[in-house]
Amino acid sequence: MASVWHLFIVTAAIEIGAGLTLLVAPAMIIPLLFGSAVDTFPATGVARLAGGALLALGAACWWARFDGASAAARALVGGLLVYNIAVVALATVGTLGGPGPLQWAAVALHAAQAIWCVWALVGPDRIQGAL
Repeated sequence: MASVWHLFIVTAAIEIGAGLTLLVAPAMIIPLLFGSAVDTFPATGVARLAGGALLALGAACWWARFDGASAAARALVGGLLVYNIAVVALATVGTLGGPGPLQWAAVALHAAQAIWCVWALVGPDRIQGAL
C-alpha cells in the first residue's frame, strides 16, 4: 500500500493528541469546536467517550505502522476512510453544531486524510500489483 506506515504514524499522532486533549480538558476544547451553545455537562461525557475512541484509533494506527502490507492494515485504512468521511459529512451538514474556525480546520484535515486513505487503498502500488 502507498505510504501506509506514514498514514498510520500521522493518524496516530493526530488522533492520540485529539483523544488525550478531549479526555483531559473537554470543557476547554468543546467550546472551541462547537461554540458556546453546547451544554457543558452532557457534552463533557460525550467528549471523553469520543476522546477514548480517538485514543484507541490512534493507538491502533501507531501499532500497525510497520504492517502496511497485511489484510489487517487494509481493513484499518478502510475503517479510517469511513471515519474521516463521517467527520467531514457530519461537520459540513451542521450535525456537530455551528462550525467555527477550528471545526473547519478539522474538516479540511479529515478530508485530506480521507483522500490519503483512498490513495493508500488504490494507489500505484495496488494498481501495479493488479496488473
